[in-house]
Amino acid sequence: MNTLQALIFDVDGTLADTERDGHRIAFNLAFEEAGLPWRWDARLYGELLAVTGGKERMTYYAERHAPELLAKPGFDNLIRKLHTLKTQHYVHLVQAGRLPLRPGVARLIVDARAAGVRLAIATTTSPENVAALLRASLAQEAESWFDVVGAGDIVPAKKPAPDIYHWVLARLGVPAAACLALEDSENGLKASLGAGIPTLITENAYTQGQDFTGALAVLPDLGKTTLAGLRTIHEKSLSSA
Repeated sequence: MNTLQALIFDVDGTLADTERDGHRIAFNLAFEEAGLPWRWDARLYGELLAVTGGKERMTYYAERHAPELLAKPGFDNLIRKLHTLKTQHYVHLVQAGRLPLRPGVARLIVDARAAGVRLAIATTTSPENVAALLRASLAQEAESWFDVVGAGDIVPAKKPAPDIYHWVLARLGVPAAACLALEDSENGLKASLGAGIPTLITENAYTQGQDFTGALAVLPDLGKTTLAGLRTIHEKSLSSA
């Protein structure tokens, strides 16, 4: 029977509100350090979030706002350099305690471990970003609490493609129906559902109003959600399948 065996967490916007005051700030610091005139305000960044992956997001922006730069030799190297700088700035922000976990997240992770429910991560953000957030927000050894961490460029096709979830499932060795994915965005939901995983959404300021058709539930956060509550939501998904 496919009772709940594993929780698979997205990171940005799900574990923590990292986008507006984390990644966006880090991108702008990287642009400044590299001598680029690019500045992404909160509104523009919200639009750019439709593109998953930091390198992909910068390339998308260049295609529309700096085609002359895109055409220069070495553009791909520039994007890689910018992404490295951005990751360094983001990690510093996390280490400074600027990006706490969202309500209820830490408690659910601790309760799941105690109950023998396995933990995994499926995200497009870099492994360095994931490790920094877990260490700063939970414990130095928190990354080891997760049986599988699927992050960054480990698969070529990023969300909304389901590839990262297929990768995680293969390494967990758990049926998709026995997992519960926790996501915050339409792209994330498409990815998890594409892998056949029942999914709970916790929306945020950037994802409110997106199309969450197919989600088991859409919540403002996990502050009032217990592990028992997640089990109930998951069981209902199995009974209605």
